[in-house]
Amino acid sequence: MSLAYEARQFLRATRSGVLSTFSSKFEGYPFGSVAPFILDHSGQPIVLISTIAEHTKNIIANPKMSLLVFTGDDDLQASARLTLIGDAKQIDKADDDLRTRYLRYFPKAAGYFEMHDFNFYRIEILQARYIAGFGKMGWISGKELSGEALSGNELISTPSQLAAQETAIIDHMNADHAHSMIAYSKHFHGMDITNPEMLGIDSDGFDVSVSVELNTQESSVQTKILRFNFEQAIHDAQSARVALVAMSKAAKL
Repeated sequence: MSLAYEARQFLRATRSGVLSTFSSKFEGYPFGSVAPFILDHSGQPIVLISTIAEHTKNIIANPKMSLLVFTGDDDLQASARLTLIGDAKQIDKADDDLRTRYLRYFPKAAGYFEMHDFNFYRIEILQARYIAGFGKMGWISGKELSGEALSGNELISTPSQLAAQETAIIDHMNADHAHSMIAYSKHFHGMDITNPEMLGIDSDGFDVSVSVELNTQESSVQTKILRFNFEQAIHDAQSARVALVAMSKAAKL
């Protein structure tokens, strides 16, 4: 597994980070803030932020920024982390496919779309620094991270049709294949789950929200998002179906 591929899978499994911009109030100083995000189908982070927020004012004055993504493990120094460097660009928040994708991951943000001062910004990644663990780290170009870098004369990945097809795939899986997602969770994560709901599918895999009963004296249930990786990249509904069927067969072995 290449460092770029590992970094991309790490990024796909995260949904929040520390957004650092150049302060417009205190010139020359960095300003950090916590930001939830999703990825679009080209692998670029999308944030929904208000024009009155300090980081938005900074981005308008200077779009250069970084996004630090890490896991919530106790030993942060020993855990993987990824720093993205790029430019933030405002995009259309009326994009139905992107809006629908964002709200599957962050349903409580629905009201923000009715407010005129909230907008989507895409972080167009120029470079990334990935630290996978002690002695395993390196710089990765934005194109390498997204899978679009040239390998010889051929693209590693082809343009995806999933943005337009994603909602239909998800609706079908949630309506007719909850049992498959329960089997995936048991086989690939070793977890007994209930209430599976697919949230997103991309060229590298998909995310499922699940309920897990905690092993405590007082019975309680926790909601988690499980990430499932495909063995080979998919690019449309047909290749997604092939990959999902293969996973179902594997889960029955």
